[in-house]
Amino acid sequence: MNSDGSLPEDPFRLFEREVSHNLVDPADSTKFGYMKLTVTSAVSARQGKGLQAFQMATLMVPSLFGVPLEYYRTKLRAQVQVLNSRGEVLGTYSGSGTSTVNVAMYHGYSQTDAGRLADITALRYALNMIRPQLELASDSLRAKLLASGPIEPLPGETASRR
Repeated sequence: MNSDGSLPEDPFRLFEREVSHNLVDPADSTKFGYMKLTVTSAVSARQGKGLQAFQMATLMVPSLFGVPLEYYRTKLRAQVQVLNSRGEVLGTYSGSGTSTVNVAMYHGYSQTDAGRLADITALRYALNMIRPQLELASDSLRAKLLASGPIEPLPGETASRR
């Protein structure tokens, strides 16, 4: 995801947290495959410039009554692939997410944080659409992953470092 708001590591951290909390057994140290997140499309936009002009023309008085300064909107599509230990794709699951974040003086978020929040929230919504798809396919994925065997460690790598 490449936008003005999110940091490069934000999607990775969110996906890593999603996988560790909701999709895999954290107590199992043997790994049988991989999960790969790809953001296939992302569109971020700052909207509501007319609101800013209105706020400035009225000396920011409407902001005292909760009128936002602008909006950050993000729409994205994400795809998760499950790969076995040999790198073969076992399943591809996709979802989309849309997020709108208000920028305001006394409620909402600041201009510096709103873009990042809109991007991450849209990705979170997309992952929420993907999670039920993975749950439906979990039995067949588990069988296919077990059939391919565990991931072989690299030479010199210990099981605790994988």
